[in-house]
Amino acid sequence: MNNIKEMSADICVLGGGPAGYVAAIRASQLGAKVVVIEEREIGGTCLNRGCIPTKALLKTSEVLYLINKAKEFGIDSSISSIDTNTLFNRKDRVVKSLRMGLEHLLSKNGIDVLNGRGCIETSGRVLVKAQEGDIGVKYSKLIITTGSGPLIPDIPGITLAGVITSDEALDLKDIPESIAIIGAGAIGMEFATFFHSLGSKVTMIEFKDTILPNEDREVTAELLKIMKRQGVKFKLDAKVKEIRESQKGLETYIEGEENPLLSEKVLVAVGRKLKSMSPDIVSLGVKVIKGAIVVNEHMETNVDGVYAAGDVIGGSLLAHLAFAEGRVAAENAMGIRSRLNYNAVPACVYTNPEVASVGMNEEQAKEKGIAVKAGRFDFRNNGRALCHGEREGFVKVITEESTGVILGARILGPHASELISELTLAVSLGVRAEALSELIHPHPALAEAVMEACGDAVGRAIHK
Repeated sequence: MNNIKEMSADICVLGGGPAGYVAAIRASQLGAKVVVIEEREIGGTCLNRGCIPTKALLKTSEVLYLINKAKEFGIDSSISSIDTNTLFNRKDRVVKSLRMGLEHLLSKNGIDVLNGRGCIETSGRVLVKAQEGDIGVKYSKLIITTGSGPLIPDIPGITLAGVITSDEALDLKDIPESIAIIGAGAIGMEFATFFHSLGSKVTMIEFKDTILPNEDREVTAELLKIMKRQGVKFKLDAKVKEIRESQKGLETYIEGEENPLLSEKVLVAVGRKLKSMSPDIVSLGVKVIKGAIVVNEHMETNVDGVYAAGDVIGGSLLAHLAFAEGRVAAENAMGIRSRLNYNAVPACVYTNPEVASVGMNEEQAKEKGIAVKAGRFDFRNNGRALCHGEREGFVKVITEESTGVILGARILGPHASELISELTLAVSLGVRAEALSELIHPHPALAEAVMEACGDAVGRAIHK
């Protein structure tokens, strides 16, 4: 019989991704003895197989884009070759550096990290199957942050060798000459940007009639035109019925089309599957609806002393939202009644140009019976954007007509992911558009487009 090592903790965190490690650090700051259980690498999908490695690769796309535009800036340059080993090794170095930093943070905060698969045996105890042997962890409070994984649709041929998910796409040794990407959401669009920039012939296949189906239609329509001009091909309102292997490569068959789409690789990017339905979570009695663990505004489940945060509770599967939910879960577990403002959660897509949004769009506001007024400013009228050679895109703000309060915003353009924070603060605090239109912004700056869009919403834009 194996000897089981026993440990005890005030708070046991099941999962070491964004929600999990933030919950652990915050609980430790509040005086708790914390144990984190992580089956794979600390940092979860975001750090190791998602946000960070994809953005490291997309920086290569940005550099290539600038080199290709060099003549516009008076520089004669050309690209003779692309060293894929170097660019993927750089990605690995970025991930490793951040992971080591995170491991240090957890250690500095006195948090025990157990590398192994955790299974909830009973209320108050988790058994960890670790390489060095079984470890039993007795806890007072449990925070479930088990995250999500790539969703694999039920398509014949989906298991063929050349069909990959985002996980495998991050570890390719060679850039494919051609790639079909199933799913034109954030993941698919970012990989389309990367592979196209490195010379792949990219075709996007999307079941719905638009790219980024959850985004503002004005934004998606404009981004679609831009990416088509760049050379990415799109098949919208298209359903994949089968993938076959042939001597020429992979053949993707689409309903209603006689000839298959031929490509070297097929990337499946149709979404994420929540890791909520493990037998131990079910047997604990935690309520799960449509794959998501049900929590209240304090991240509490229906089981006393059990909390959940991050992807596993569904909603918007965003790392920065998981950070916030992890913090709130830890604070409530430690007796601090905190909650989130879900009306002010930014979302970003790192295409070229970028997309960023926060709060309500016009359709959502009208569905709630709110009369709105929109303000808009194009980057082609912004001095800094033209200096950068980045004239495409716009900023749009949505205000309540009666008060001028900013309800939401959409940005398509250069550094949109950086610019959205000013508008996120505005939505969070209920700031009026007039206030941002009067706020002195540096000149020249891309952020002036935010100021001018707010000015347009109240009829006082200067440069429009």
